[in-house]
Formats: sequence, structure tokens, C-alpha cells
Amino acid sequence: MSAHLPEFYFRVRENGALVFRIDTENRQRRIDMDQIAVANIKNGEIKPHGKRELSDEEHIVIEEWMAERTALLAKRDIDDIHRAVDYMNLTTQWVQSRATDEQLEDVTDRLLLAMHDLRALLVRKKADRLMAEREKNS
Repeated sequence: MSAHLPEFYFRVRENGALVFRIDTENRQRRIDMDQIAVANIKNGEIKPHGKRELSDEEHIVIEEWMAERTALLAKRDIDDIHRAVDYMNLTTQWVQSRATDEQLEDVTDRLLLAMHDLRALLVRKKADRLMAEREKNS
């Protein structure tokens, strides 16, 4: 562990984080974590913990973390999609070169339905973008 700890710690949870202020300046020289807030990145809410009132500095730190976290999650989302494209290509190669009849029987219907659903949605979204672009240029 580094000699210098951050002033705040964010315990990540599905929709944001619990926010703690770190305190090492005490008689026992131990690390105390005092929960100060709950941050929700889905709706942008910052709720002080208990009867606590957050300082301007605490609000700014939490808002900056929320912005960074939102950007990180967006980056992970698109990375997951690029991985899905790679995985679809690997699946295609598996079907062509190694899959047995039994394995294909097990997955074919689910794959076809998932691909049909994805294709229909992609085509509709592409058409919507093309129409919006056409209207913008008219």
C-alpha cells in the first residue's frame, strides 16, 4: 500500500458508489472510513449519508468521480460490443470447422433467433439514422 492514501474512497456498486472519507490522522494510526454519501450515476443523484451535509469540495469530488465513472462504463460498453463481433466471427469459424451435429442442434435455434433480433434492430436503427440525416440535409 502506498504511503499516501486518497482522501476519498468510492465503493463501486451496480448503479454508482458508496462514498467514504478516509481518515488516518487518529491516535491508533489506523485507517478509518467514514461514509459520507451515496452516488447514483444512473440518475445523477448524490445523497448525503445520514444527517450529514456535504461540503462544496465533497460535492465536486463526487461529481468528478461520477463523470469519470460514466465515461469508463461507456468505454467498456463499446469494448464489449467489439468483443461480441469478434466472438461472432469465432463462432462462425467454429460452426464451419469444428461443430458436431449434436452441438449445432443444441445452439442453432437460439443463435438464429438472437441474430434475427439483432439484425432487425440494427436495420431499423440504421434506417432511422439515414432518414434523420436526409431530413437534416433537406
